[in-house]
Amino acid sequence: MNVQALTVETTPIADIRQLVLLLDAQKPLLWMRRNQGLAGLGSALRLEFSGPTRMTDAASAWRDVVAASTVTDPLARTGTGLLAFGTFAFDDESAETSVLLVPEVIVGREDGLCWVTRIWPTGGTPPEIPVALHPLGTEYRISLLSGTLRPEAYKAAVDEAVVRLSAGEVNKVVLARDLRGHLPAKSDLRRTISELALGYPDCWTYAVDGLVGSSPETLIRADNGEVNARVLAGTVSRGADAAADLEAAAALATSAKDGDEHAFAVQSVLASLRPHTSHLLTSELPFTVKLPNLWHLATDVEGTLSDGSTSLDLIAAMHPTAAVAGTPTQAALALIRELEPFDRGRYAGPVGWVGADGDGEWAIALRCAQVTPTGDVTAYAGCGIVLGSEPDRELAETRMKFRPIVEAFG
Repeated sequence: MNVQALTVETTPIADIRQLVLLLDAQKPLLWMRRNQGLAGLGSALRLEFSGPTRMTDAASAWRDVVAASTVTDPLARTGTGLLAFGTFAFDDESAETSVLLVPEVIVGREDGLCWVTRIWPTGGTPPEIPVALHPLGTEYRISLLSGTLRPEAYKAAVDEAVVRLSAGEVNKVVLARDLRGHLPAKSDLRRTISELALGYPDCWTYAVDGLVGSSPETLIRADNGEVNARVLAGTVSRGADAAADLEAAAALATSAKDGDEHAFAVQSVLASLRPHTSHLLTSELPFTVKLPNLWHLATDVEGTLSDGSTSLDLIAAMHPTAAVAGTPTQAALALIRELEPFDRGRYAGPVGWVGADGDGEWAIALRCAQVTPTGDVTAYAGCGIVLGSEPDRELAETRMKFRPIVEAFG
């Protein structure tokens, strides 16, 4: 492919404590956790992909972009130099475009160090370095209401999935439903992002090409030859008081249904990573992770890369995990297409960033909504269905999972 040659220059700057206030109000680009991360402004390059090879195509295209770029990066640390934000559609057949976006300006912040990276066509004029923090725009509150798959229809889909499970067609399938709303004209999306970041500081808060959310699940982090992931599957609501909360966590940790769902997800990740690593380690037993509104069962995975794969190669190998699709993968995907009457778009697909060296951080796009340029908002939440799943309980779980995005918009 013919690639525009880019010039890239990173320099340290004084600490900017509020990355969100740097962002474009309608087209924010952000990757942040605990107020540390990357904020993007403008567009130096946009690459679009679709179909079954969208992630491997992106990996190949990114290598071409890097080869054609001239990079000055005296800091040479994670998140400096040339990088792209990305978001990928969940399904091979999705109509939603998958993208890599290279901003004109990237401001990074980590451990008190702050830097700016400017990116421009070679031979052109470098962009200005942004220093102004813009206050949030007018407050808005919208309602997100049931979309294509209404609650009763969702319960019927869960019932049907259990029938298919009983027949041995699949071992697990993840079924989602949608909520929809509409933003007033020129709404400041940074308001929603700020609510998510404040409410869920330990999650990855992201905004890429209209997809906004806060994900608790790290799909993959690749850094200097090391890879790690956090697998989440199995969920229960937080208790009303301290005693009830401990009881809920204990019930989750000992639940056979949630344990089975979690085991499928972990084995899915391990099977995807083994061909690319010299060794893999997992936490000995699943542990519980506490979020403001629920508990998750979690397992951490760590390994060492052995084949030179980039983070884009790894997400291509790993997606979709059993945590967001089911197992066996192809049978689960076929059942999802049959029982979900909508295109998931980028929900449950990889979202994150990749650097010039191929390292990067990618989460699974959960607790999210896609916002169109005209202000239409579609949010998604899903649950892992296994033998023993009960429709009323699964519907209640989707309500818990919708809560972060519903509250952030409303």
